[in-house]
Amino acid sequence: MAALAAHLAARYAREPMSPESRMHGGELAAAISRTVVGTLSRTTGRGPMKAKTTLGDDGVFVVLEDTLTRGEHSLADAGEGEAVLDLRRRWQRVMEEQISLQVEELTGRKVIGFMSDNHIDPDLAVEVFVLQPLSAGPAQGAEATDPPRLNKPPAGP
Repeated sequence: MAALAAHLAARYAREPMSPESRMHGGELAAAISRTVVGTLSRTTGRGPMKAKTTLGDDGVFVVLEDTLTRGEHSLADAGEGEAVLDLRRRWQRVMEEQISLQVEELTGRKVIGFMSDNHIDPDLAVEVFVLQPLSAGPAQGAEATDPPRLNKPPAGP
């Protein structure tokens, strides 16, 4: 698992965003939606057709619609819905580290929990990222500054 984490960190490494250049509010929510859709597309071969991200104080919630592949629909129609859900859970475990790192980069906050689930009819999915609380100390290796709030830009001088 450590080798996978190192590989993903190297592959998706980017210069960290400064607090001043970070996105907030609707711009941040749209960027997270694009990131989740792109990651799912690369992982499953097809991304969801609709995504909506909601930002909370210590959480990011992404609701996805029309997520299943044609093959998954065929399996579900044949009564194999549990097999489809099992496969989706496996893909979610595969992408957890990568997608969490991307959300951390966009939000400037450490992801301390990731939960994901799917529903077949209607075809929905949810990705939940629990962020380190603002009142918590800095993440290991992080600077000793307050984590940014997601819905508001930093206060000016």
